[in-house]
Amino acid sequence: MPFNADLMARRHSAVARGIGHATSIFAARAENAELWDVEGRRYIDFAGGIAVLNTGHRHPKVQAAVLRQLDAYTHTAFQVAPYEPYIALAEKINALAPIDGPAKSAFLTTGAEAVENAIKIARAYTGRDGVIAFSGGFHGRTALTSALTGKVVPYKKGLGSSQAGVYHVPFPSEASGVTACDSLKMLSYLFKADIDPSAVSAIIIEPVQGEGGFLITPPELMRALRQLCDDHGIVLIADEVQTGFGRTGKMFAMENYDVKPDLITMAKSLAGGYPLSGVVGKADIMDAPELGGLGGTYGGNPVACAAALAVLEVIETEHLLEAANRQGAFFISRLTELSQRNDIVPISSVRGLGAMIAFDIVSERGSHTPDATTTKAVTTKAQALGLILLSCGVYGNTIRLLAPLTAPDSVIEEGFNLMTEALKL
Repeated sequence: MPFNADLMARRHSAVARGIGHATSIFAARAENAELWDVEGRRYIDFAGGIAVLNTGHRHPKVQAAVLRQLDAYTHTAFQVAPYEPYIALAEKINALAPIDGPAKSAFLTTGAEAVENAIKIARAYTGRDGVIAFSGGFHGRTALTSALTGKVVPYKKGLGSSQAGVYHVPFPSEASGVTACDSLKMLSYLFKADIDPSAVSAIIIEPVQGEGGFLITPPELMRALRQLCDDHGIVLIADEVQTGFGRTGKMFAMENYDVKPDLITMAKSLAGGYPLSGVVGKADIMDAPELGGLGGTYGGNPVACAAALAVLEVIETEHLLEAANRQGAFFISRLTELSQRNDIVPISSVRGLGAMIAFDIVSERGSHTPDATTTKAVTTKAQALGLILLSCGVYGNTIRLLAPLTAPDSVIEEGFNLMTEALKL
């Protein structure tokens, strides 16, 4: 039997240092919201592969769809010999996405690819280069997407200068003292000081920031961005890589708003653990690039497309949107009670949309002063207790909860109790 420590030693010898780990355990098997390491120890999974497993580990219907596809063919390249699962998935996504008018889709492999292609599409449609993103936002680790990402460590430090033509505006945050009005003022100033709106191809925003700390975009900001984009011919891109497919209690998080984007990026829970991403948007915008301007060797892999079709069926038939709202209500209620206790580390700013829930660990009660050191100690203790727990945020002091939406209530309760113990340092 291999041991975690032995595998970690081999990892350090064989794998590049820049790839980090949230835990020190090595997975052996997993089922729904539970995972067992190579030493046979059980863990409750409140990470879900970083929001990839809304339908849980190895959902039987997803696995069955994958096995059927494996028996037929695994790869032809859609650009060489196309196949029906890609088209069927596009039809489903086009019908579900909150896009005005006819929609079209393109499928890729990673979230960063989805974002890069959304920017390419916007540039082709507008004939402009500039892109505006928000501080704290996370859009990927490639050259362009790391430029869009609004956090330096670890995504930019020591990796060279960012690509030109990318601008950032402060994102609203109570802890930072930034309001939606402040963000709009800075955007207006950006248009005066750095780039004319006529040179901007796209504004990209997460409905709920993921790595940035599960900060929810205020409705008034989303409405104002929609109006600005309409006024200046700018493409509004909603990055739903982390928020999509039921996590916020809606199929897409943008359904929580009364305005719609032009393009939406997708990945993570789209295919239940299989690598698949995509862009869906207004048909005329999606059709802007020349033939051959979009695609990729593995993009829209048939096995992943089959998995995604099964994921969409599971979300519908097992009522996972309702489950997300129930799970979120449980966490919000219990965390609000927890925040009043004096026998745990100070926590604040309990927040969430659907089952995308987070809270901050701070230096003292009643403050917003981040405490990243204590946050790391909490996630480490959680692992020791048998709970996989992730942190995030610009200051590294946010605990985020991403349990599968299929998790039984008993497992959610057990995991919450373990987290409570971890908060007792």
